[in-house]
Amino acid sequence: MKPIWIVDDDASIRWVLEKALARENLATRSFSNAPDALAALELETPQVLVSDIRMPGESGLELLQAVKEKCPGLPVIIITAYSDLDSAVAAFQGGAFEYLAKPFDIDKAVALIRRAQDESLRETSVEAGPADTPEILGQAPAMQEVFRAIGRLSQSNVTVLITGESGTGKELVARALHKHSPRASQPFIALNTAAIPKDLLESELFGHERGAFTGAQATRRGRFEQAENGTLFLDEIGDMPFDLQTRLLRVLSDGHFYRVGGHQPLKANVRVITATHQNLELRVREGMFREDLYHRLNVIRLRLPSLRERREDIPILTRHFLVQSARQLGVETKRMSEAAMAFLSSLELPGNVRQLENLCNWITVMAPGQTVEVKDLPPELAHGSGGGWDTVAQAPLELPMSSVASQAMAPARNGDWIDMLEMQAARMLSAGELEVMDVLGRQFESALIKTALKYTHGRKNDAAVRLGIGRNTITRKIAELGIGGAKDD
Repeated sequence: MKPIWIVDDDASIRWVLEKALARENLATRSFSNAPDALAALELETPQVLVSDIRMPGESGLELLQAVKEKCPGLPVIIITAYSDLDSAVAAFQGGAFEYLAKPFDIDKAVALIRRAQDESLRETSVEAGPADTPEILGQAPAMQEVFRAIGRLSQSNVTVLITGESGTGKELVARALHKHSPRASQPFIALNTAAIPKDLLESELFGHERGAFTGAQATRRGRFEQAENGTLFLDEIGDMPFDLQTRLLRVLSDGHFYRVGGHQPLKANVRVITATHQNLELRVREGMFREDLYHRLNVIRLRLPSLRERREDIPILTRHFLVQSARQLGVETKRMSEAAMAFLSSLELPGNVRQLENLCNWITVMAPGQTVEVKDLPPELAHGSGGGWDTVAQAPLELPMSSVASQAMAPARNGDWIDMLEMQAARMLSAGELEVMDVLGRQFESALIKTALKYTHGRKNDAAVRLGIGRNTITRKIAELGIGGAKDD
């Protein structure tokens, strides 16, 4: 991990912070002035920078400005005196993460640096993106048309709307459009607008200023800022709340936006690609989607075919997913018999490519032999045409805790959901998805709280007791996760 940089002309301040951070096993590098720190910044970057505001020569504010120009995502903590509050305000306006007021409590200082470090790691993981774009496979004529469209759009910055059923690979196409564009070296940021609670989506998109709402302890960059000079992919755009559609339209119209709680307009140089499985024209007629935003997004429309329209691709996709799944789990790759492959190719597979991928994960774990026959497939699948198994196959790795009955799972199956969780994490990581811990953690917490609320008939205080958490904690979690049906005892 990168070191924490300390910039202060006071040797005693540097010494105290060095010793305190060393006790936390955090590496440090110290500088007595701003020019030395800026010179070092040409060769490497820290995880967090802590700087005094008043130093001989260049001040901490000048250092902050220079650092933000070079490394906008680097958290900078400014050390200031109580009599220096005007400078503290200027520090925040310049993009400081937080400030330490002299004399400061060393434990609080370390805690603040830890928080800045966590923010720095989160920013790094978002901006780094996946190392490799997942493959888009397909020999069917319908997919060849998609490949040709990606080629024609590769050197364009035009807005693209990707449509198609769930599970057809819309994000993979968005990543391919980015990978082959002039913005390929810049960030690709993906956000599923349907997966974020309405109250948090605005902050997630546009960021927020410190103190904008309860819990906003520091300024945070939103997805538009994280995608600067790159590509922002907004999945399930048809589910975006109506009031936020207005804000998105404004960004697409004039390229400017405001953070939540902010008053300074920010310029966005971002290519926007959107996707939906819904009929946006129908949503417009129903008054659920803004017509002017629809026309802004629908500049170029790229429709992805369902798997039913490209059955000849099922064998190649199946072999690819079996190899991928085996590699993730460190086992030998399973092979499909001719009869089993022919059977798979005849299925409807309403979950499309995602369903097929999850089926291959199931086969890798559950099929008894190396050569898979029809009888080795899931019984529900083998007994029908896929329709009875679609809900399992489309999302077989969800934590099975969303109902009261799942709490009474037999002991022999207690490990099943852990295996499924590990597979889901492996799949997300191999696909280059970001914030995996946060996504799965939210699903886990939501499942636990919903189950507890069912046990207590919606009484959240009783649910908190059963879960072993505080009343304030469950109230906050219910709000953050958008869980309905809770009531005070």
